[in-house]
Amino acid sequence: MKTSKKEKGMSKVRILVGTRKGAFVLTSDAKRQQWDINGPHFGGWEMYHLKGSPADPNRLYASQTSSWFGQIIQRSDDGGKTWIQPGTPPGEPTTTPDGMPKGESNKFVYDGVPGTHQWYDGTPHPWEFKRVWHLEPSLTDPDTVYAGVEDAALFRSTDGGQTWQELPELRAAKGNLWQPGAGGMCLHTILLDRSNPERIFIAISAAGVFRTDDAGKTWRPTNRGLKSQYELPDPNAEVGHCVHRIAMHPSRPNVLFMQKHWDVMRSDDTGESWHEVSGNLPTDFGFPIDVHAHEPETIYVVPIKSDSEHYPPDGKLRVYRSRTGGNEWEALTKGLPQQDCYVNVLRDAMAVDSLDPCGVYFGTTGGQVYASVNAGDSWAPIVRDLPAVFSVEVQAVP
Repeated sequence: MKTSKKEKGMSKVRILVGTRKGAFVLTSDAKRQQWDINGPHFGGWEMYHLKGSPADPNRLYASQTSSWFGQIIQRSDDGGKTWIQPGTPPGEPTTTPDGMPKGESNKFVYDGVPGTHQWYDGTPHPWEFKRVWHLEPSLTDPDTVYAGVEDAALFRSTDGGQTWQELPELRAAKGNLWQPGAGGMCLHTILLDRSNPERIFIAISAAGVFRTDDAGKTWRPTNRGLKSQYELPDPNAEVGHCVHRIAMHPSRPNVLFMQKHWDVMRSDDTGESWHEVSGNLPTDFGFPIDVHAHEPETIYVVPIKSDSEHYPPDGKLRVYRSRTGGNEWEALTKGLPQQDCYVNVLRDAMAVDSLDPCGVYFGTTGGQVYASVNAGDSWAPIVRDLPAVFSVEVQAVP
């Protein structure tokens, strides 16, 4: 394979995989043909998300969680070789004698009196912190990182994950009307606008998309055009929509793409309005959505049969690609199982690298991680037998 201009200076590619039973770090050179599998880190723990800092590729953050022991934030300063709980002095125990996490880095406390949100049956329910779903490092400062949590709220750390403060004005955007989706009321997507440091987009299941233009001081819903006829009888409901994932190309932050509970959607005005671009997809239910590194109109989704049958239609695992920003879709099947395949691909389990041609990666609930080094034209498994994959992130490392 000929080395492209964008590959020069990139010595390796690092994939960060969070699974139901630990974290794995997969590394390769720029050809992306042979992979080293390192892990599990934190074996036995649910690793909801791992992500590296764009400002320092060796600074990684990870969300380690357990329904029994609670939430732990982990940080690596050497690309995943070693990990620490930020703020815990070296040599000190990081858990209590009964195994519960301790330390400021693991405290997520809602600001003020949280109040209530809606429960599944529409009744008021108190806000309760459960876990961190997504970590989004700052584009420019390795010590600044955002955390999207359940029950849905946005937290920020400016000291490398040692302490966390909520951006409480988000919950002021009709938070009393938000309610859980099937997987809980989670803030699962955080998009930072490279061209405007004060603009952040977030998505919550099941509340919708929200935007701030002043670094979190104020927020407002940006869900006009979304239809949720089964969940929300009011076609003009501002909040309550079950958004599964949003994505944007860094060069074009005014254009957003969305995989909703049903419908693939697009906005050309920074979320002010949305229109459907599901087109010829076999089903418009799914979880992940992502954008090609160098073609802002090329997007990827993984259709799943329905909201009750979380597996591919006809038992065929297919990624669908649109080169026209939606509506017209092609099935990408080369190298993917086309019979008897009943895995799911979760919302944070797809990533695209910055090389040229760009690599596309996704993980499944069956423990496979697939890679395409030619923007989706063909696929090959990197590893087949991991625990169920929750998240996949990729870094091109100098």
